[in-house]
Amino acid sequence: MTFRLPAFFAASLLLTLAACKNTVSYQTPAAPRPEAYKEAPPDSFKELAGARDWKASAPADALAKGAWWKIFHDPALDALEAQVDVSNQSLKSAEARFREARALIRENRSQRLPTVTGGAAIARDRLSLNRGVPPPASEAGYGDFSLGVDAQYEVDLWGRVRNLIAASVEAGQATAADLENVRLSLHAELAFDYFDLRSMDAERRILDRAVEAYGQALALTRRRFEGGVANQVEVAEAETQLEATRAQQIDIAERRAQYEHAIAALTGQPAESFTLAETATPLDPPAIPVGVPADLLERRPDIAAAERRVAAANSQVGQTKAAFFPTVVLGLSAGLEGSSIANWFNWPSRLWALGPSAAQTLFDAGRRRAVTAGAVANYDAAVAGYRQSVLTSFQQVEDQIASLRVLEDESRRQKLAVAAAHRSETLSLNRYKGGLVTYLEVATAQTITLQNERVQAGIERRQMEASVLLIKTLGGGWDRAALPTPAQLAAR
Repeated sequence: MTFRLPAFFAASLLLTLAACKNTVSYQTPAAPRPEAYKEAPPDSFKELAGARDWKASAPADALAKGAWWKIFHDPALDALEAQVDVSNQSLKSAEARFREARALIRENRSQRLPTVTGGAAIARDRLSLNRGVPPPASEAGYGDFSLGVDAQYEVDLWGRVRNLIAASVEAGQATAADLENVRLSLHAELAFDYFDLRSMDAERRILDRAVEAYGQALALTRRRFEGGVANQVEVAEAETQLEATRAQQIDIAERRAQYEHAIAALTGQPAESFTLAETATPLDPPAIPVGVPADLLERRPDIAAAERRVAAANSQVGQTKAAFFPTVVLGLSAGLEGSSIANWFNWPSRLWALGPSAAQTLFDAGRRRAVTAGAVANYDAAVAGYRQSVLTSFQQVEDQIASLRVLEDESRRQKLAVAAAHRSETLSLNRYKGGLVTYLEVATAQTITLQNERVQAGIERRQMEASVLLIKTLGGGWDRAALPTPAQLAAR
């Protein structure tokens, strides 16, 4: 035993070194990478009079990593976003799945080392005197005292364990990217709901001003009716307009409450105990640098997750191919066995066994080939999913850039329409006071003004929504370099 143990470890080392030659090559699948975004040519943006300053640079230049929402400069939004990482239950669920993936890596890495088991047993046995070859009566009963250690080590000649570990590491990195994608989605959803709620506040202020103006118009119409200048139909028209606008106020309150409840759920609070005070903060979308398409592949966590799953599928193919080769196991057993407590620990009671064993499947009716074919198909599906994720990401960025560009121009046009509607309303009211027209013209002008103001508020809401979605589609300041390394994933 003294001379054979070094040979045992030397043989293990040589076999392990030989196994290192059987590596599974992997390259990131090719995916389309346009040179620039079609909807964001800098020159065309500069040609838009009054358009905000668009520029092509890395998204992280203007987005704080992990706190991209600060680009909106809204303290109330900052406070709400800070609660998502602490209290959101969907995020906690994604974090738990990431911890599960890390535990699986440690479980698979344990197969690189021998499995050592130990055991002890004390028994008093008696043999039957009526067996085919009966023992002497004096030897029919005997004691069996055993204490031993067994070690088993699978030599990874064909890369099964190595590919198993690689697949779990790559899957762990994909889960880490999934966690960041969930985080990004939750923060974006909160910002989306927050700006929708602020848009409801803006519409509520518009309706409040309209109710006040319509109330004054109704009082004027009643005075004119009492003076015999106006008729009762005009009074009814003024009352109808006022009450219809008050009904719209109620509808706005109901929609605002729903957004408030959604924000409460996202921040991990009961809806009944959460209230968000109304503010008059204007909705002003910030300038967002869109970068170049090549950056997008490094800044989207969902794309990183899809690519890491391709790598994991590739490792799984290598793992299945190892099943076509023999499984080589090195075993070592050692211990003590005696017939009584008196001789249990004597030197003659020692026992040991040392040696390799190999097993090879000779016939399985095509099972291994089917498993390998399935792994290859899974790899092809992962590649297709990765490429589709890339294409979808480019589409999403183009969509939001186009939305912001069109809404920018639409907003400027709509502001002109609102100004014209106010002038028309003022002229109609003056003509009505002078007795030149009926109240119908005033009501029509006021309705047009209210509609245009609400359309303008809706455009501003859509601009904020498109800004949030653009930041989300750009990755929210995340970078692929933030993925944990294999060593970090395996660490406790």
